[in-house]
Amino acid sequence: MAMDFQVVVLAGGYSKNLAPLVSKEVPKALLPVANRPVLSYVLELLEQSNLKDLIVVVEGEDAALRVGGWISGAYVDRLHVEVAAVPEDIGTAGALRAIAHHLTAKDILVLSGDLVSDVSPGAVAAAHRRHDAVITAMLCSVPVSGLTEPGSAGGKDKSKKPGRYNIIGLDPSKQFLLHIATSAELEKDIRVQKSVVRAVGEMELRADLMDAHVYALKRSALLEILEQKDTFQSLKEDLLPYLVRSQLKSEIPVNGTPPGEENGNEKTGSNNNQILLSRILSNASKPEFHQLHELGHYGDTTRRTHKCCVYIASESKYCARLNTIQAFSDINRDVTGEANYLSGYTFSSHNNIIHPSVELGAKTTVGPHCMVGEGSQMGDKCSVKRSVIGRHCRIGFNVKIVNSVIMNHVTVGDGCSIHGSVICSNVQLQERVVLKDCQVGAGFVVVSGGEYKGESLAKKEK
Repeated sequence: MAMDFQVVVLAGGYSKNLAPLVSKEVPKALLPVANRPVLSYVLELLEQSNLKDLIVVVEGEDAALRVGGWISGAYVDRLHVEVAAVPEDIGTAGALRAIAHHLTAKDILVLSGDLVSDVSPGAVAAAHRRHDAVITAMLCSVPVSGLTEPGSAGGKDKSKKPGRYNIIGLDPSKQFLLHIATSAELEKDIRVQKSVVRAVGEMELRADLMDAHVYALKRSALLEILEQKDTFQSLKEDLLPYLVRSQLKSEIPVNGTPPGEENGNEKTGSNNNQILLSRILSNASKPEFHQLHELGHYGDTTRRTHKCCVYIASESKYCARLNTIQAFSDINRDVTGEANYLSGYTFSSHNNIIHPSVELGAKTTVGPHCMVGEGSQMGDKCSVKRSVIGRHCRIGFNVKIVNSVIMNHVTVGDGCSIHGSVICSNVQLQERVVLKDCQVGAGFVVVSGGEYKGESLAKKEK
């Protein structure tokens, strides 16, 4: 079901909020989830929907070279991928603006490269076409951990919580997006446009849905807005709310210049409104309020409207974005645990994956929901629980690893204890190091006997 959509994957760059996990060698797109780059999850998802013609947008020339090099090795003969480098910190809308000249299809499907999900992007594209929408946004259930933040280091994450959810207004058929308040606006009272409520008769407000950052967009409208609104930086915070706000006004130019904004206080013939409302309520199951709204004559001009639609993923589907360090740990835990069908690997009868080349010492145990990559070695009396260990790691004896992610080529000395931590590639932990809820950046050396809690240890980037 390729449906001549052009697919754009926004793969980010050296995302600062993921330091020290990202480094010059490992841009965000190549961060490992169950020992494979996070970007591979989106690429395989698109391949399954037969969407094989992609532009992968990476922030920064250097990161683009690394991501492009990995893609050309991993997906040769499987996908047609063009990697486009854009300036860093340009924002998601800025990234699309920068590659606008590459966009030629009638509709564009935009996905975040940090999405780990089994929701079909083809289904989002189909819903978009069915409604002839200007934008169709994919919404998923908010992950349970998203609001409670298990295992987060005490007070540190509290400030970030509101960013996790939106207030979303839907029509009774749950196909049209009528209102969206992003995290920044949630401190204030919610204001809903009268014109919208008038047009639909009723609206359902939800706080349990998350914008998954998968959008199908009409190219002509997208490019026009990006050109006009040159201050828009984010698809989620700027473009989507603007489209939703303006959907019952002819504010988006349809072959022409836009009239001024009317802030929801239109002068309306109340007669028309009554007819409008009664027809909507009698047709509540047939969501046609856009057409009805166009019938209502305002002065001499017929209203032109555009549709903002949603595709709501089933609650049984998995959907998460790797955009925080907490999310990195959560997703690694999920993809080797309850959502292990996403990993692409076959788990053993012990519900874990230990590569055949791995060497385990005497009395060493690797529990369920664990993964140990090829060429790694562990000494005697080690214990690994709910953790992912990368390739070619050297782990001494009597080492405890719980709820942690250890990347490739890591050396762990005897008697170390690692709990709730992320250890990046080429790190060396000398003997008897204790880490709890820490992140250790690539190539760092932790000297013997060091004890750290809730810290980020990394070399200064030159």
